Amino acid sequence: MLKGSARAHTNIALIKYWGKANEDLIIPMNNSLSLTLDAFYTETTVTFSEELTTDIFYLDDTLQDEKGTKKISRFLDLVRKKAACPLFAEVNSYNHVPTAAGLASSSSGLAALAAACNQALQLDLSDRDLSRLARRGSGSACRSIFPGFVEWQKGNSDETSFAEVVPSSGWENELAMLFILINDQEKDISSRDGMRKTVETSAFYDGWLQTTTQDLASAKIAIHAQDFEKLGTVTENNALKMHGTTLAAVPPFTYWSPDSLKAMNAVRKIRAAGLPCYFTMDAGPNVKVLCQRKDVAQLKEKLTHYFADEQLITAFSGPGITYL
Repeated sequence: MLKGSARAHTNIALIKYWGKANEDLIIPMNNSLSLTLDAFYTETTVTFSEELTTDIFYLDDTLQDEKGTKKISRFLDLVRKKAACPLFAEVNSYNHVPTAAGLASSSSGLAALAAACNQALQLDLSDRDLSRLARRGSGSACRSIFPGFVEWQKGNSDETSFAEVVPSSGWENELAMLFILINDQEKDISSRDGMRKTVETSAFYDGWLQTTTQDLASAKIAIHAQDFEKLGTVTENNALKMHGTTLAAVPPFTYWSPDSLKAMNAVRKIRAAGLPCYFTMDAGPNVKVLCQRKDVAQLKEKLTHYFADEQLITAFSGPGITYL
């Protein structure tokens, strides 16, 4: 019996990854940049055993069906091949984050699984190689291997597509992200399907790709200069452009709900009144608000005029992989 356990935290992209250049290897069309957060995380234990005749996957103590286990088995096949290990595995995963609601549960889930497998099978992977392995499970998972600000280098092969820390002199510890939970239900269109539809059919997609390189450069300059306004502005603009591409897909679709728009407008009003804060959204209706740590209490108080207190969750910069 070979056993490993790990914890990984979610990350939220400030400069988005949207679209794959290679579906099988999960190589993205553009580089992305994220902030790993402390509030949401996944803890996973994997046990490879001669007694098992198939892979078994429990999510929050609920046995998953064949469809739910398929993605996990595909990932385990990669690990088994790498380790020359023929054994089936039991995976027990606890998501301290709503699944498939645009809160980056796949980033923490697959990063935790990759790290647990690394421990169980004694693969001794470097952080870079662990990032590459996690990427094969879920693209954004490659960024959850690391703490703080992280850039995913898109690369052009399995070897060259990985994440790495963006030096920031600890500035990430002066920032915070406030989550506005609009809906924690599973979304209608998965990130994977949404990306594919957008890349194949959206009239706006080329424009998105042409501007992400400059957005990324601006974000890294802002981090180096510790310029919050510059980082916030490019974060918000990049998110709006990403969501704009879905409106021009065929057929058009959106991850926004009426309350998503309400949240975005609330952030604009609070900012116009003098409190610096900027929103971002992933493939789901929930809105995340980037702010400075010193402003969290004030921002939360202002947002309670629009949303219930239990809809507001505060997150700060989080750690990379932890072995349990």
